[in-house]
Amino acid sequence: MIRVCQLVIVFTITWFTLAGVLQAEGYLTSIGQGADQIPVVVVKGTPYEMGKQQGKLIKADATEMVHSLMKKVQTAEPERCSNASLDAAWKSIAPHTDPRFKEELRGFAEGTGMSLKLLQRAHAMPVVMDYSCSSIAAWGAATRDGHLYQTRNLDWSMELGAQDFPCITVYIPKEGIPHVNITFAGFIGANTGMNAKGIVLSEMGDSPGKEYPFDINGVHFTTLFRQVMYDADGLEQAIDIFKNAKRMKKYHYVVGDGVHLRAVKMLAHAPDLVIWGDNDPKDELAPAVMKNLVYQDEGRGAFQPLQKVYGKIGAPEMIDIACKIPIKGGNILDVVYDATALELWVSYAEKQEEAYQRPFVHFKLKDYLK
Repeated sequence: MIRVCQLVIVFTITWFTLAGVLQAEGYLTSIGQGADQIPVVVVKGTPYEMGKQQGKLIKADATEMVHSLMKKVQTAEPERCSNASLDAAWKSIAPHTDPRFKEELRGFAEGTGMSLKLLQRAHAMPVVMDYSCSSIAAWGAATRDGHLYQTRNLDWSMELGAQDFPCITVYIPKEGIPHVNITFAGFIGANTGMNAKGIVLSEMGDSPGKEYPFDINGVHFTTLFRQVMYDADGLEQAIDIFKNAKRMKKYHYVVGDGVHLRAVKMLAHAPDLVIWGDNDPKDELAPAVMKNLVYQDEGRGAFQPLQKVYGKIGAPEMIDIACKIPIKGGNILDVVYDATALELWVSYAEKQEEAYQRPFVHFKLKDYLK
């Protein structure tokens, strides 16, 4: 009897030790149910370690997504997205890319078994492509509880099928600020995201296809966003990172701060950078501007609905407006953030049903930082 108890104790200690090791090395869970289920990957450690953990945890989906996406893109755009073109793009951006990102990608290659060259090409693909989006940030007197809410519509191409590989990745780095990337399996760049200090990021592409080939000697926003989430503990620090970066192409950015309750809109047509705060008479959309609110909807009608709910804006209202302003036919991802509470609501398109047509799933960043 004593020996049995001893074995049970040894087994229990061993199990908890192994569980602790596994937890420390990252884990895979999910939010939502059924067709609305979204994988959530939680990784910890150095950039290389986090990349390798993520690669192992989502190996099958990441491998399928990258191979499928590359095949479709190179069929649709054989010259712009040829191996030679993507290799040249990576060579151009690599000197300006955060070393942590490159280390994570190296670990991701190790974890998935895909070649680093293939993953570099996949991550260079947005550099040579063009797409459009929209974003709104509201806070203080504009919202029902004073929190900062921000939207992100990602409008790209339904035909490429990235939406069929949803993935939310939570990073808990050994050095740097924990953050969440709302992305696709196999893509570690950030189209949008939020860090544990309440910094939230959205982007709108302004470089039309007619301007290709683009000047791409600089950092792409998908890697720059990761740098901001790693390092910015307030809006001013985030702005400084954008100012000091060698940026490329033409974009708008909306950057919010859920702790200090402020957001800005940036017109980032490299090398220029114009920054507008709320209710700015110099804003490109003036006089359609308001206090405690910035936005860029590319003329798709956000101002009037925002006026109607001003002072009462919360997550449901932001979701409703976000679903009114995507580019229909290409809306693959919508996110609404409460950057003050560190929560978000997300909808991925599925097959040919666009994100604005689908349910939003709730996610709380704090649940994964305990």
